[in-house]
Amino acid sequence: MKTYRISPAGRRTAIILLAGALIIWVFAIATFGATLGISYNPVIFWGTLSKSIEQGLSISQIVPALLMLVLIVATPLVIWNILEEWAAAYTPAEDGLRFVALGIRLTYPWAGVAAIRRVDEDSDEPVDELALKENYTGQIRNPLLRFLHAQAYGRTKLPIYAGVADRDELLAEIRRHSGVVEDTVEPRAENRVPSG
Repeated sequence: MKTYRISPAGRRTAIILLAGALIIWVFAIATFGATLGISYNPVIFWGTLSKSIEQGLSISQIVPALLMLVLIVATPLVIWNILEEWAAAYTPAEDGLRFVALGIRLTYPWAGVAAIRRVDEDSDEPVDELALKENYTGQIRNPLLRFLHAQAYGRTKLPIYAGVADRDELLAEIRRHSGVVEDTVEPRAENRVPSG
């Protein structure tokens, strides 16, 4: 059984993205504190926060602070997604496709693969995803890891990243084992026909 991992070039790209996300996160934390005039020193944090609120916050403080708060919360999730992509390993086995990354071990049975979709046909490095017939994240025992994996991928999808070495070979193996003959392209939002 061959295991397919992110190529060295894909890992370098992930490291660059990770560095960018960390810079954004540090910037958001610093800007949030400066905007509200608070100190992150644990001893005086609550005192500076209550003083800032008592003095009253202007709209020029509230809007940037809310934006920075969103970045403070969302950026760690993006960092997790990048790390999970960096550590991703796919192994086609007799019982299904095995996916391993950062303490996560999942086996997607071949009968559970509904389709292989190209996420963005026009991209320089297209990403494919496996559309699954059901949710297999219950195999992840740790609830935090289950949540992080599900928020990264969704519960019924698994991306096959552009940076995976021998990616076309992996996709051919998935097609051969699962019986999925033809790839389907995920329709763009502007091309979807409204139902109803």
